[in-house]
Amino acid sequence: MATQMFEGRGHAAVYQKYRFAPGKELQQTILSYLQEKKAIPAELAVDVGCGSGQGTLFLGEYFKKVVGTDISEAQIQEARDTPCMPNISYLVCPAEELPFQDASVDVLTSFTAAHWFDFAKFMREAERVVRPGGCVAISTYTVDMSLRYGDCSEKLTKIFRECWDTILKYSHNRLKYVLEDYKEIFEALPFPDKKRITDIYDQIPMTVEGVVGYMESASPYQTFMKHDPKAATSLLQETEKRMLETMGVSSRETPVEFWVRHVCVLGCK
Repeated sequence: MATQMFEGRGHAAVYQKYRFAPGKELQQTILSYLQEKKAIPAELAVDVGCGSGQGTLFLGEYFKKVVGTDISEAQIQEARDTPCMPNISYLVCPAEELPFQDASVDVLTSFTAAHWFDFAKFMREAERVVRPGGCVAISTYTVDMSLRYGDCSEKLTKIFRECWDTILKYSHNRLKYVLEDYKEIFEALPFPDKKRITDIYDQIPMTVEGVVGYMESASPYQTFMKHDPKAATSLLQETEKRMLETMGVSSRETPVEFWVRHVCVLGCK
């Protein structure tokens, strides 16, 4: 059974505003693999668990047709409301029931979503819809994040991680698949030609507001909000205040470097 999160309209809107697209290093890792396997250029890419479409958009340059799918109507509506290339479209459907014909998909992707799927059913669907010679790219960013700003990077990262560790106490048990660097997802992939890369580092351009907004968009924070809204709200407000004071600035729009580590499972059928 898939785990449904990010369902509400309010959460979807925060997700769309603050979640970031795959970074350049992750994009290049995926594209290099697809080129090596001669999987691009191609007709059809399907991005499963696409949320509000951050990962789907970059695929539009490389495929004739791109379809993003997600179980959440609110997330798909956010994706549809975001400007995109005319070859990109979106569908509401579960990851375990993809409305595509057998062997019709050239590349199947999933960005920071596969840990919510029913692995066995999703992998059967991947096996069914991906054509012979087609590829999958399943990635997530991990909880190993750091901030860089002038000479206070270490202090800034400490403030961020103190807040993040409090939020992660409200994590769903499926976060364990991310903490294990998608090892179980890699092992479940039924393709004979596959590999897992665990050390892809990307610098994501952010602002202080963006970093705080990212934490707000995380599913554990939304759980925290339901459990204790006053404490959850106070935590983010206090964290933002501490970050600004440490940086010696007053504007939430002050740019910072947000460094993330990605894990990527790649396979060719």
